Amino acid sequence: MPKLYSSKNIVKILHKKGFVFVSQKGSHIKMRKAGHPPFTTIVPAERKQVPIGTFKSILRQANLTEKDFR
Repeated sequence: MPKLYSSKNIVKILHKKGFVFVSQKGSHIKMRKAGHPPFTTIVPAERKQVPIGTFKSILRQANLTEKDFR
């Protein structure tokens, strides 16, 4: 079974990778990384365990790999 990450941990790692907080509406946090093209990523807020499918979607949006989170 793959490791499940918390929202707090995902936001922390995205911040280390150069993403900045843009806004939060309800239970979703929007983060953006400048560049060409700019990458916008949506992270569910306040989740102890983000489902693996949602985590894979965050990886695609952020153009990162699972190795970046280890």
